[in-house]
Amino acid sequence: MDSPEGSQLHAAQVAPGEVDPATVKQVIVIRRDLKMRRGKEIAQGAHASSAWLASLVSDGTDSRTGVSRVTLDPVAWAWISGSLRKVTLQVQTDEELVALHEHAVRLRLRSVLITDSGRTEFGGVPTRTALAIGPDLANHIDQVTGDLAIY
Repeated sequence: MDSPEGSQLHAAQVAPGEVDPATVKQVIVIRRDLKMRRGKEIAQGAHASSAWLASLVSDGTDSRTGVSRVTLDPVAWAWISGSLRKVTLQVQTDEELVALHEHAVRLRLRSVLITDSGRTEFGGVPTRTALAIGPDLANHIDQVTGDLAIY
C-alpha cells in the first residue's frame, strides 16, 4: 500500500465564493530517476492527487456508522467544483522531491508525499515516488514548483 507523508491541509485564507476556479490548480511531481513503468507512474500520481481528500474523508468518518462529513475550504471547493486542473512535473532525485515537499509545507500549502511499499517494484524497499501540492492558488504553488520541467 502506498502511504502519504506530511499532509498539510492549510489553504489560502479567502472567503467562500471569492475564488475563481481558473486560478486554482494541483501540481503532481513524479520522480523520473526511478524508471518506473508508465502504469506505475500514473498510479503513483493518482495516489498523490487524491491522498489529501481521502485523508479528509477518513478523518471525518464516524467509524460506527460509516457516515462522513467533510468541510472544504473555499479554494478546495473551487477546485473540486470547477476545473480539477492538474499539472504534472518531474524531478530526478529523492532529495529534490523531499525538498519540494518541505518548501510547500513551510508555505502552508497542501502537500502529500507518496511512499510506495515496494511490493511490485523497488525490490521490496519502500520508496518515495511522487508528490502532490495543492489544490491551492496557482501563484502560491508556483513559488515552489515554478522552475520544474513538465513531465
